[in-house]
Amino acid sequence: MTATILDGKALAKKTEEELSQRVQKLAEISGSTPILATILVGADPASATYVKMKGNACSRIGMESIRVEMSETTTTDELLAKIDELNNNDAVHGILLQHPVPAQIDERACFDAIDARKDVDGVTCLGFGRMAMGEKAYGCATPAGIMRLLEAYDIPLEGKHAVVVGRSPILGKPMAMMLLNANATVTICHSRTQDLEKHIAQADIIVGAVGKPEFIKADWIKEGAVVVDAGYHPGGVGDIELGPLADKASAITPVPGGVGPMTINTLIYQSVESGEGFLG
Repeated sequence: MTATILDGKALAKKTEEELSQRVQKLAEISGSTPILATILVGADPASATYVKMKGNACSRIGMESIRVEMSETTTTDELLAKIDELNNNDAVHGILLQHPVPAQIDERACFDAIDARKDVDGVTCLGFGRMAMGEKAYGCATPAGIMRLLEAYDIPLEGKHAVVVGRSPILGKPMAMMLLNANATVTICHSRTQDLEKHIAQADIIVGAVGKPEFIKADWIKEGAVVVDAGYHPGGVGDIELGPLADKASAITPVPGGVGPMTINTLIYQSVESGEGFLG
């Protein structure tokens, strides 16, 4: 068995071509294109790089972006005031607050201040609740990107046993709910789960989202499983020991080039959807 490579980079490129056409159509209809506002608080180099990548993705499809930079000493109230300003700016269709923010800021309060109609990164409690209840909402970008990748490769989910290793509010938990909404049977595990390998051995679909390099071992995973690695660590490794799985799994996301490109792509995809709602 040779595993099918779930190529997120190729899917993201194909999607950008489609999104370019949608943005052009919006411009013809309304005279405007969707606008994503990105908020960067502080000078974390990795965060600055991510924000730049998101701005570049907007440019590639002809969409505008506004970059809002705030100082390392920004207070919660100051950030809330900026988010409120963007919420009330009719020209802005999506708002992204880059994670993490400096320690003195109440990040959750600021995430939840984002207007749900502009929550294109899927970070609000309201959006999570709506998604979990099967209502329309913008999904957290990484798990929503994974779902789009699985759909693009016709990976069957209904009735399958999916094991999600990780419980973060913007990855593990929404990932589990999205799979549940797709009629998978879902087990949520984490780094403190007892007998973790026994749970993973039962998985038809395994999602590694635990944030530890190669924490999930290849010999825990059964023959023919679908393997999704949402981690990325120095040296180009993910959360799962992928090497031995090339001839064991039925499908696998490479690291890099699998889940990563789908995260930014989904942010842009949902920004276009938001723009269509406001402008279409």
